[in-house]
Amino acid sequence: MSNHIFTLSDNVTRTPVTFKNRFGIALAGELYRPADFNAASACPALVIGAPYGGVKEQGPGVYANEMAQRGYVVLTFDPSYNGDSSGETRHLSSPELFVEDFHACVDFLGTRDGVDRERIGVIGICGSGGFGLSAAQVDPRIKAVATVSMYDISRMHAEGFAGTLDAESRATLLETLAQQRWAEFESGRPALSERGAPLQIDENTHPIGREFGEFYSRPRGYHPNSITQFTQTSAPAFMNFPLLDKLEWISPRPILLIIGEHAHSRYFSEDIYAAAAEPKELYVVPGSNHVDLYDRTDVIPFDKLEQFFATALTAERAS
Repeated sequence: MSNHIFTLSDNVTRTPVTFKNRFGIALAGELYRPADFNAASACPALVIGAPYGGVKEQGPGVYANEMAQRGYVVLTFDPSYNGDSSGETRHLSSPELFVEDFHACVDFLGTRDGVDRERIGVIGICGSGGFGLSAAQVDPRIKAVATVSMYDISRMHAEGFAGTLDAESRATLLETLAQQRWAEFESGRPALSERGAPLQIDENTHPIGREFGEFYSRPRGYHPNSITQFTQTSAPAFMNFPLLDKLEWISPRPILLIIGEHAHSRYFSEDIYAAAAEPKELYVVPGSNHVDLYDRTDVIPFDKLEQFFATALTAERAS
């Protein structure tokens, strides 16, 4: 399935690829390369992860199309159980699997002709920012991580957005989901969460829902594989397993955290910046919100990303 939300540059080639992670899930990806790519060269490479609920044809492809023009080999992919990747139950979400997908992407990229396996970085958009950082904590092959509009999905499930889930509400939710597991075991039919991006938007729509809906539920960012829903019983795993409690292990590899000035999610990146070890940088894009940085090529700071990775992935630093 194609339906990319952007037009591929004449200076870039895009090739469908498939590879397996260590759980045996076949990941569907796309490999972007400069049109003048030489397989005998040793290019730096990037893995780009989709927003939580997104797919490779959306924001990741927008970023890959641009970064390939700047000399990078870039891999985008659909997370396990989602998009064109394999795995049953569909739309399942898992902290370990979604982090493992990044490790598998590094496996794949580092074995391609023309890629310098000592110069592989990650760009994680929204939820993939947390997954990419988590992978880097224990995978020294990832030499640098940039996040864009980062969400920590484990923290969001455990605390609610901006800490709105109190202890009583959390206990009620866990009891409901525990009962749901019995129902699903007997019926074999998993229930999905509500859409993160509502289809209908009006004056009563919550501002965050409106922001997501104006992207995912409108022609701007619509893709049939991106339903912005996951199985309800996926949530407890995220509540139980923190993703980002070993941030200091990434150092001395650099971290770049990009946020919109008006992003509802900016506190996630600000807290990660405070907790991470050096070298680290927090970069604020003036006037932009969370979703602007998914696809608005006039505001996404590609020059900053190029500068960051040009320094972080130099042959001297990698060695």
